[in-house]
Amino acid sequence: MSRISVRGFAVASATAVTTVGAVVGVATGDAASNDIETTASGATLLTDLPVGEQAQVQSATLAQQADSIAHAADADAKRSVEEAARIQAAEDAKSKKAEAEKAEAEKAKKAEADAKLKEQRDGEGEIASRSAARDAGDFPVQGSYTVAQVKDIARQLVPAGQFQCFSNIINQESTWNYKAVNSSSGAYGLVQALPGSKMASAGSDWRTNPATQIKWGLGYMNERYGSPCSAWSFHQANGWY
Repeated sequence: MSRISVRGFAVASATAVTTVGAVVGVATGDAASNDIETTASGATLLTDLPVGEQAQVQSATLAQQADSIAHAADADAKRSVEEAARIQAAEDAKSKKAEAEKAEAEKAKKAEADAKLKEQRDGEGEIASRSAARDAGDFPVQGSYTVAQVKDIARQLVPAGQFQCFSNIINQESTWNYKAVNSSSGAYGLVQALPGSKMASAGSDWRTNPATQIKWGLGYMNERYGSPCSAWSFHQANGWY
């Protein structure tokens, strides 16, 4: 039951309705009206006020009800906004965590692939270097060599897994002519060393011995690119190595 203060009197709207019923009961001779009047005694009733003041009281009551409804609606809206913000924040945090984990996984995967590639290149280079160091001087020196003989020497010096790449480079550089000279630059031999005297580090007979040239060329490819196949990949992309 809501009470409304008007001119210092406590007005009970529900009591006012009851009192109106009591008045009607008196007019009709209802015996229960005495009980109703007793219930309403001591209170200033809405029906006891002038019509204008009754309207003001009713308006005030409606305004209070409207304020209460608006306040409740605002509170509900605020709770809804806060809940939506909380849910969105949780989703954003989850998304960021997933992205970070994905980036970390990709980074680890790339690092692992790079490490494997480096290990493979280092292994290939080490094998190639050992092969060249071990076998370069094992071939008898001849006055001249056919292309088939030069290729046979190369197969014995270059690791099997790297031979095709090595062969591709030699085909491009000198077509397996161990005495080939570039008329423009002066590059010399199977691998077109520039200057040709660089190959002296592999043997003093670098001008006439294809085994010495192959030994030097293999060492150059391993040192600069990691392996003949890596050197061939660079050659394909750039036209030189």
